[in-house]
Amino acid sequence: MAATVHAATDLAVNLLDAHSLLATFGVLGIAVVMFAETGLLVGFFLPGDSLLFTAGLLCAGTADKGATLSLPVVLAVSVAGALAGAQVGYLIGRRAGGALVARSQSKRLREGAERARELLARYGHAKAIVFARFVPVVRTVLNPLAGALNVPARTFTLWQVIGGLVWTVGLVLAGYALGSSIPNVDRYLLPIVGLIVAVSLLPLAIELLRSRRTGKQQNGSVG
Repeated sequence: MAATVHAATDLAVNLLDAHSLLATFGVLGIAVVMFAETGLLVGFFLPGDSLLFTAGLLCAGTADKGATLSLPVVLAVSVAGALAGAQVGYLIGRRAGGALVARSQSKRLREGAERARELLARYGHAKAIVFARFVPVVRTVLNPLAGALNVPARTFTLWQVIGGLVWTVGLVLAGYALGSSIPNVDRYLLPIVGLIVAVSLLPLAIELLRSRRTGKQQNGSVG
């Protein structure tokens, strides 16, 4: 009986924890999470940012002593999962239309859809598709939303590839660089991941500030 309970505990996986996902599924888990978070609406809660960063740390061999991952393999599966997921999400949106998000019971998902619409309306297709990669939930919703709004397939593919490469490669290499240069960096994993996520949001915050300033200036000119 005790052995059965212990085995069940070993098989349990916390989908919200990057360490748990990597320990259970390895590089396959990275590809699956990237695909689900960027292509399937049910994956909006998955920890994409922290998973990529933690995988980079593991490649450096500092987190979970000795349990390292291959950097080229992690980069390859991360990019493949993120790009394939976004493209599938776009195709789902083209076929299902806006009803796909409208029928969702998740408040976070509906809020993410609204922010995605704002990004597309305010910044145009190219910037919105790239920026969305760095915003949790929004990166899940924008891809099917772009399909539902009939964003040209070539435009979407080009910019989702650029955004996907910058997001995945950037976070993995950031984790790898820190893991290679700072002894026992895994002790500070949570605050570091928080900092990385905050930094990843800076481009969007800067654009929002610029947009507000421009709007105020235009309103002042009209007045």
